[in-house]
Amino acid sequence: MKIATFNINGIKARAEALPRWLDEAQPDVVLLQEIKSVDENFPREMFEERGYNVETHGQKSFNGVAILSKLPLEDVSRGLPGDDEDEQARWIEATVIGKQALRICGLYLPNGNPVPGPKYDYKLAWMERLYHRARELMASEEAALMAGDYNIIPQAEDAARPDAWREDALFRPESRAAFRKVLNLGFTEAFRARTQGPGHYSFWDYQAGAWNKNDGIRIDHFLLTPQAADLMRDCQIDSAVRGHEKPSDHVPVWVDLDL
Repeated sequence: MKIATFNINGIKARAEALPRWLDEAQPDVVLLQEIKSVDENFPREMFEERGYNVETHGQKSFNGVAILSKLPLEDVSRGLPGDDEDEQARWIEATVIGKQALRICGLYLPNGNPVPGPKYDYKLAWMERLYHRARELMASEEAALMAGDYNIIPQAEDAARPDAWREDALFRPESRAAFRKVLNLGFTEAFRARTQGPGHYSFWDYQAGAWNKNDGIRIDHFLLTPQAADLMRDCQIDSAVRGHEKPSDHVPVWVDLDL
């Protein structure tokens, strides 16, 4: 089962690029972030005609997450538990049934800039809620994963110019510590379990020729429970997609699980 995560930076803007990538890559399940669309305006037909079931958790003009799956989706839930007043559409989860059940959680973690300030406070509070949900997933002892745009640069080697990010919310020590707190529950960071070393990125800014300079950062991640990690066959970043026509500033990351 090939499962991908892709921050598309607007479904309208990616109306041509996203279907083209789907036809080329043929993922079984896709977790989308920043759809920037309310549920009723999401172009479901574009994906349903390709054989995908579609579940969305949308929001006008901002945020928004979705799941596309060629397999049936069960027990769909929306919104990260822990704050009933949080109106930002950043979390969706469901169970997909392959050879066995897999709980998939798609997330768009807050950016948090500027630092300090309320946006950074919200980021850290959201990550604390993420930790509690992650702990529940781990306690279930089931195959599960959390994937999406984490807006976290885990290590210096995950940025082409780490010094430029030292005071950014994506690389602040508090942010990385909160990410490690989740990892330390026993999750496997899929890409780093397969590939070591610098030079691997999933985001290149639209400004200052970042793509042509390969001035990127790696902020899109898969975290797998031990039961899911045991099934992993591969994890890759489709970096070439950034060079296509009308690209997102992110590229797809995918895992292949023996499911």
